[in-house]
Amino acid sequence: MVGRVVEVATDGRHLAIDRGFMTVSEKGNELGRVPLDDLAAVVANAHGLTYSNNLLVTLATRGVPIVLCGPNHQPAAIVWPIDGHHAQSGRMSDQANAAGPLKKRLWRQIVQAKILAQGATLAAVGAEAGGFRLLARKVRAGDPDNVEAEAARRYWPLLMGTAFRRDQDGNGLNGLLNYGYAVLRAATARAVMAAGLHPSLGLMHSNRGNALVLVDDLMEPFRPVVDREVHRLKCDGFIDVTSDAKAMLARTMIIDLPTAEGRSPVMTCLERLAGSLAKAYAGETDRLVLPKPGLPLGF
Repeated sequence: MVGRVVEVATDGRHLAIDRGFMTVSEKGNELGRVPLDDLAAVVANAHGLTYSNNLLVTLATRGVPIVLCGPNHQPAAIVWPIDGHHAQSGRMSDQANAAGPLKKRLWRQIVQAKILAQGATLAAVGAEAGGFRLLARKVRAGDPDNVEAEAARRYWPLLMGTAFRRDQDGNGLNGLLNYGYAVLRAATARAVMAAGLHPSLGLMHSNRGNALVLVDDLMEPFRPVVDREVHRLKCDGFIDVTSDAKAMLARTMIIDLPTAEGRSPVMTCLERLAGSLAKAYAGETDRLVLPKPGLPLGF
């Protein structure tokens, strides 16, 4: 489902539910409402927010993740439902028992798709991108040579300038990237949940301190879509996380990407990827459904 990613970024707001709508109010006065059927995710990115329990329960039962962000615009938590896909138990069992060689082969596809998407993003902004197809071909099962990191070292200076350093705790362009990735993470979490997979059982990486490691694995090929949007914001003079910038980044999830089935929004591509991973764990396929290499069609 392609829905709206709604961000609440003003301090002191109260979120509740009323006859099929999520309402936003301040000091008892309603400021706006959004149909529950339209929601894909809610990003809470302000201080002093309050929520009704009925709203949290309703969003959870609908599979709408609520992302709680810290001051650096990074997700601190995601409200996750107990019940999910109708075949959730079986799919999680397949996921937990998946063989290491299979996961390594699937991870290779993820890394190759990410590197090809990085190259497409660089080509779209007029930067040198020829070497990225060669880098993608170098990736082996499990990426033991860490070609992903080699690509990143080349990618960021070409995209953002030689002075740029990626810093998850940084401001400016790093803050814009953090916010864009938070939106992407919410959409990916929804896709993982809808596919009946467990978010803490990673495809390749493992991190005892990260309950959403699979989410972070599957969002990798889509990060360059956010990067391209941040680059465009930079060119338009945005250097901080403003309300206008956040609205533009939230729309990243409806950008169309080229796929084997024609143009499809990022959120639909995420759902197909998570679904294909569940089928791979069950032994029904050995190929992940990923967007085709090429420029995002929505830019």
